[in-house]
Amino acid sequence: MIFGKVTRMPRRTDRPPLPSQAPGTARSLTIHRYGTPGARPKAYVQAALHADETPALLVQHHLTRLLDDADAAGEITGEIVIVPYANPIGLAQFLNAHHMGRHELGSAGNFNRNWPDLFEPVADRLGGRLTADAEANVALVRKAMAETLEARKPGTELEGLRVLLAREAVDADLVLDLHCDDEALMHLFTIPAHWPGCADLAAELGCRAVLLADPSGGNPFDEAFSAPWIRLAARFPDHPIPPACLSATVELRGSADVSDELAGADAAALLRVLRRRGLVAGDPGSPPAPLAEATPLDAMDTLNTPAAGVLSYKVALGAEVAEGDVIAELIDPVADDPAEGRRRIVTRTDGLLLARRLHRYALPGMTVAKVVGSRTLPHRTGGHLLED
Repeated sequence: MIFGKVTRMPRRTDRPPLPSQAPGTARSLTIHRYGTPGARPKAYVQAALHADETPALLVQHHLTRLLDDADAAGEITGEIVIVPYANPIGLAQFLNAHHMGRHELGSAGNFNRNWPDLFEPVADRLGGRLTADAEANVALVRKAMAETLEARKPGTELEGLRVLLAREAVDADLVLDLHCDDEALMHLFTIPAHWPGCADLAAELGCRAVLLADPSGGNPFDEAFSAPWIRLAARFPDHPIPPACLSATVELRGSADVSDELAGADAAALLRVLRRRGLVAGDPGSPPAPLAEATPLDAMDTLNTPAAGVLSYKVALGAEVAEGDVIAELIDPVADDPAEGRRRIVTRTDGLLLARRLHRYALPGMTVAKVVGSRTLPHRTGGHLLED
């Protein structure tokens, strides 16, 4: 393990193949590597695991350019792994010219669910090996995690993708999974153990909400690498095991928020985070004043449609709303009496209108708005993500 300033190695790019899903087909990842392998700290940043969430792709483009400049200046002091696109399967999934990148069309479900649960196999490998030294235990846990993933033999293309990405991220000090929402303000998800540890990340990006849950449900990518540390510390209370991987899902506003201006600013913010955490030399300056305090995920009210219809929003994104406020009206376009063809969709909490549905026609049960409040809501079920 190497700490501090290391001999500069130019950026390397690997293109590991995925298992072929059918004869005559082949896909691969692209992975950019900066710094010396084994240097500390290590950061892993990936984009568009939900492959139709385009803003992250452009942010990675700009971040790669910034890191290339830092690399040429000899400023890379840690190890940085950049995955410009994390999901070549989803990138190719189009149906009638519409990108379908959230779910695997072969019925394997949401690309950001059901990531490997490392806790039990790692706990089994650690039996009798932990010490009274926290740093030594971190190394033991990382080794056990890497061995657990190395033992996995993927049988499908999707399993191969998950194993490849997990092996790259598993030993990182910082893991960032870049996503976006439909129409939304900047926000992020992480576990309570990493707040306020990631407050600078939220402030640099201008997050309007920070949502905390442990677990959030569904085994998403980011928690595959942060949650095991918390559970291992609880399993082995007589041995110090710090939360050694700060992992977060960053929601880069909405799916249409794609521009060089936004992406360039976001990439610059991420570079400042990397500088502040000792991965890139240079003065990042002080983080800006935060725009939001962290709140429990279960304080987020998700508003769903009671029937099919056309959405007409009554409140702008970013507005402060109160319990009972009408956020949208759902209009039945074939109602016999148009005057009776409207249904109000109201919020059940006070807070910020964080996200809305981009497409204005909705089927029953679809999420059409998210309001982030400060109190846990009784109708929310703990341990479940906002939607699938």
